[in-house]
Amino acid sequence: MNKDVIGVIPARYGSTRFPGKPLALLGNKPVIQWVYERASQSRTIKKLIVATDDERIYNKVLSFGGEVRMTSSEIRNGTERVAAVATDFDAEIIVNIQGDEPLIEGGVIDMAVQLLIDDAKAVMGTLIKKIDTMEELLNRNLPKVVIDRSCNALYFSRSMIPFNRDIEDHQEWLKIHTYYRHIGLYVYRKKFLKEYVSWPETSLEKAEKLEQLRVLEHGYHIRTALVDYTPQGVDTPEDLELLNKYIKEAMIEQR
Repeated sequence: MNKDVIGVIPARYGSTRFPGKPLALLGNKPVIQWVYERASQSRTIKKLIVATDDERIYNKVLSFGGEVRMTSSEIRNGTERVAAVATDFDAEIIVNIQGDEPLIEGGVIDMAVQLLIDDAKAVMGTLIKKIDTMEELLNRNLPKVVIDRSCNALYFSRSMIPFNRDIEDHQEWLKIHTYYRHIGLYVYRKKFLKEYVSWPETSLEKAEKLEQLRVLEHGYHIRTALVDYTPQGVDTPEDLELLNKYIKEAMIEQR
């Protein structure tokens, strides 16, 4: 069996909050180039491909020397776009890398991949991070996750889970329980990814707007790895402005 790992970065031009986001400049490079170059630092990924439905993104990736594939504009989400590209490659493990996290770290990607390398029975893995602040815990844009003693995900939610019934002061919750946020980077067995995208949306997935719940509703495990990494995604023009300020102050390499 081929043990190769490929990474796919889904990138579309259309976005409700930030149209053209992949091509927006962060420092002197577009966001998609940052993601591609940072993800290329992974030691486990053998091939990295951008999957897009837009010629402008396609041409931009080619211009900086990246590998890119055109995909249908009818594809509904990033996971389906990843699956559409993955079928063209003989690899066992597929990594879904978010196209709006320009400061993604190669080592973090490798930790997710290692989940499937270490456990031959695992079909999917993802990353989690400890929540340290009430701002994070209360933020509905940050999915939360609860895990079992084997580090398999039990459930994902935009709500505060677990809910402490007997303690009304939310500030006390972080003192007595460890909360985790979900980091949206996924690794799949290729065979399982093909099966996953054949399923229709499930009720929990629709309610929470979290596509990973489709996996749990079908009775599969999602392995998790705890990382000390805080995603700095670009969802809005304001996010990009803040990130531009950050990389300038932190003097992050932009070559």
